[in-house]
Amino acid sequence: MLAGAAALLTLAYAAGVGVAQEPIRSGHGTQGAHGAHDVPGGHDAPGVRDTHGAPGVRDTPGGHGAPGAPAADPSRTDDVAAMGGSSWMRAAGVFSPPGSFVPSDALTYDTRLVPAGARIEVTRFTGPSGTRVRARLQGLLPGRAYGMHVHTSPCGADPAAAGPHYQHRPSAAADPVNEVWLDFRTDEDGDGGAEALHDWNFREGGARSVIIHDRQGGAGERAACFTVPFGPDGRA
Repeated sequence: MLAGAAALLTLAYAAGVGVAQEPIRSGHGTQGAHGAHDVPGGHDAPGVRDTHGAPGVRDTPGGHGAPGAPAADPSRTDDVAAMGGSSWMRAAGVFSPPGSFVPSDALTYDTRLVPAGARIEVTRFTGPSGTRVRARLQGLLPGRAYGMHVHTSPCGADPAAAGPHYQHRPSAAADPVNEVWLDFRTDEDGDGGAEALHDWNFREGGARSVIIHDRQGGAGERAACFTVPFGPDGRA
């Protein structure tokens, strides 16, 4: 039984952290976490790179809840695995405007930049040496730069509902070392991805969403939001 749990976590780690050529999981990087291989730097913030050509998003059924029960958000899929001091989480969703007939935890506030029907997947692996966050997106504008950061609160109809950037040291520097920056550029198909590595872990309940911004860097208009269960037990 213990061996099976270990295998599950190993597979989860590989799926969420490895360079996978399969439906929606992706890459970008900040400072490397101890014990993990560092990601080479790129053209944006120091130690950050874009990953283009994200494969298509997988349509996966379900979400949390009792077996056979419909998910609150039918567009959403969450997976969680945990063992010892490590845990892995994957959340995937489909963007729709606030107030849509079918509710979604992935909200687009600017359908020109993030069209309804665009897709996102976020994975988070946390271990004793730190945290890796990966994001993959599909169906955005081709060949465009976007900013993206982890924020403190769940998404809401008002773009401001997600609160400020999550900071490892609150009220300290707003940079990709103290925050989780996932800036990316889409390819010719409108797909893109990013990865961030940190040698620290999220505080329980402190990080609850990712915001897509209209430009890269530390600020920008909020184009879309996805509520993500960053907590170690898979809860937002």
